[in-house]
Order: sequence, then C-alpha cells, then structure tokens
Amino acid sequence: MNAIRKFTLLTLILTSSVCVNGQEPAESNLSTELKKIANEAAKRFPAEMFAVMKKATDEVRGTGIEKSAKQVGDRALDAELIGWDGKTKRLSELWSDGPIVLMWYRGGWCPYCNAQLRAMQKDLDKLGDLGAKLVVLTPELPEKAKQTAESNDLNIVALHDQNNALAKKYGIVFQLPEAIVPLYRDRLKLAEYNGTEAMELPLSATYVIDSTGVIRYAFLDADYTKRAEPSEIINALKKIEKQ
Repeated sequence: MNAIRKFTLLTLILTSSVCVNGQEPAESNLSTELKKIANEAAKRFPAEMFAVMKKATDEVRGTGIEKSAKQVGDRALDAELIGWDGKTKRLSELWSDGPIVLMWYRGGWCPYCNAQLRAMQKDLDKLGDLGAKLVVLTPELPEKAKQTAESNDLNIVALHDQNNALAKKYGIVFQLPEAIVPLYRDRLKLAEYNGTEAMELPLSATYVIDSTGVIRYAFLDADYTKRAEPSEIINALKKIEKQ
C-alpha cells in the first residue's frame, strides 16, 4: 500500500463517525457511542491501519504518562485562559465557587472528542445541580474551538490552552509517535488547528477539582478512543457534596 493511500485511510479512521443521515446514536451511554465509532471504522478500513494506530497508542502509554501526570490528591494547577468568546477566566476563581470538571479535548477534527463534548453538554444541568461547572480546555485556536462548538450545537465555551502550556504542567502532553506524524502534520493539518508546528497533543484527560483546589477524580488514558463516562464524573461530584 503506497504512503498516500496509507495516510488517507488513517485520516478516515481518525475522523470517521457513525452518525447516519445526520442523526446521533440513540444510546446515551458515552462508552457505548465511542465503541460504535471505533467498530464502524473497523468495518470500513484494513486491519493494518489499526495496527499502526494501536502501536502509536502503546508507545504513548509506554512513556508512563498515565502515572506521571497529576493524580487524585494532588493540588490542581492554576492558570488564566481565554475562551473563544474573548473572555478570560482564572481557574482558581472558578473552583473557589464550587467544584469544576476540567476536561481536555484534542480538537474538533476528532469524532471521539466531539462525542464526549455532546455527552457532557447533555449532563450540564446535573453538574449544575451539584454546584459544579464544566471547564473545557483545548489546544485548538479560539476560532477553531468556536467552529467545534457550532458544528456540534454546543453551549460550551472552550478555553484555549495555548501551546499546551497548562497541559504540560499537568503532565498530560505527549509527542506524537513518528509513525503517525505525517498523518497529523500533512493530512489533518494540526498546525492550522493549534497555531504551532509542534507535533504534540494532550491526553483526553478529565479531572474533578474541589473548591479547595484538590483533584478528587482523574481520568487518564493513552487510548484516545476512551473517555471519562459522565456518570462517573457525577458520582465523583456527589462524593464531594456529601463531605
């Protein structure tokens, strides 16, 4: 298989979705939807393409990033970030009013990220009932994040983590394995999304931070097809509420 066809298929694997005729999957369970996205891609593309992606994921996991990143019990790190709406927010001011759900997404080009964003929006009222706020971070440029929100019909304003500065402090940034760099650089045009030539991404990490600035829940997985289940996040918030 020539290189052009190889990376075209890899691009389709990363950006394929299971929506049919513009309709979203009926299941509300996020993990179920994520599996559907992955299974649909597996039916459409050759196994060798998935082998490349799996090897890359294994390389990222092999760095130990899941264990070296910020963990439950650690102090959360503060930052002042700007959203695509032009407003600046300081994280410590947000969590001082109540717990926050700090969630990174890789970019609007990622169907798994979009599925997670839609799932979290569905539960915004539940988060609010527990006194919590959803804080979404992304390396995407503000204008790209706005496009992501609009294309997914989201009421979520993403904060721009420029050059993954905060993600690096949390220890969740990794260099893209060499085998998939051409895909992200040449096909997905990652630099156009992030405003930097750096071939790096954050894990799709999710943290629950209490009002004292302590991490009470952490989801860290090198596999980009896996995400924190909203129900687990809500359970973590309920534990905080009881204390």
